Amino acid sequence: MGLFSRLGTLIRSNINELINKAEDPEKMLNQVLVDMKQQLVEAKKQVAIAIADEKRIKKQHQQALLKAKDWEKKAMLAIRAGDETLARAALQRKAEHDEVATALGEQWEAQKASVDQLKQALRGLDSKIDEAKRKRNILVSRQKRAEAQRTINETLQGINSTSAFDTFERMSDRVTQLEAEAEATAEMGGALMESSLDAQFRALEAGSVDDELEALKQKMALPAPKAAKQIAGDIGDAPPTPPADAAPPNEEDVKAAAIDAQLEELKAKLSAD
Repeated sequence: MGLFSRLGTLIRSNINELINKAEDPEKMLNQVLVDMKQQLVEAKKQVAIAIADEKRIKKQHQQALLKAKDWEKKAMLAIRAGDETLARAALQRKAEHDEVATALGEQWEAQKASVDQLKQALRGLDSKIDEAKRKRNILVSRQKRAEAQRTINETLQGINSTSAFDTFERMSDRVTQLEAEAEATAEMGGALMESSLDAQFRALEAGSVDDELEALKQKMALPAPKAAKQIAGDIGDAPPTPPADAAPPNEEDVKAAAIDAQLEELKAKLSAD
C-alpha cells in the first residue's frame, strides 16, 4: 500500500506541475470572467423567476382579499334581507378567504424579502464581475510586462554570451583580411601600371638616342667635303682631284675623311694656342 500511495502522490504531483506550467494567467482570468458572467446570467434568471413568483403571490393575496370583501358584502346584503342563515354562510366563506389571504400575505412578504435579497446579491455579483474585469486588466498588463522583461533579459544574455562576441571578432578579422587583399590588389595594379609607363618612357628615350645618333651621323657625313677643302686650303696641301671617271667615294670613306678633317682642325687649334 505504501508503494501505491507514493506512486499516486508522484502522479498527482507531476499532473499538478504540468497543469501549473500550462496555466496562462490571461487565459485563466478570461475563463473565470466567462464563468462569472454565465453565473450572472443564471442568477438573473433565478431572480426573474423569484420576482415573478412574488408578483403572482401578491396578486393571489389581493384576489383573496377582494373575495373576502365580496363575501362580506353578501353577508351584509343577507342581513338586510333578514336571512341570517345566508348571512352566516357568507361570513363563513369570507372567513375562509380571509384565512387564504392571510396565508398568501405572509407568503408574499417572505417572497418579497427573498426577492430583495436576491436583487442585492445580483448587484453584488455584477459589482464583483466589474471588479474582476479591472483586476484582470491589471494582471494581464503585469503579465505582459513580465514577459517582455523576460524576453529582453534573454536577448541580452544571448548578446552578452561569448559565442556572439566571438562571431563579431571573427567577422572583424575577416573584414580586415578582405581590406588587406583589396589594398594589395590595388598596389599590384599600380605597380603594373608604373612598370608599363616606365617601359614606354624607356622606349621613348631609346628612340631619342637613336634619333640623336642618326643626326650625329648625318652631321658628320654632310660637312665632310667642305671641311676637307677648308683644311687643305688653310695648310696649303689640297688633296688631289679625283679623275672624272673615278668611282664616287663610299659612305665609310666620307666618314673617315670627315673625322680626319675634324682631327686636323683640332690639331690646328692646339697649335695656335
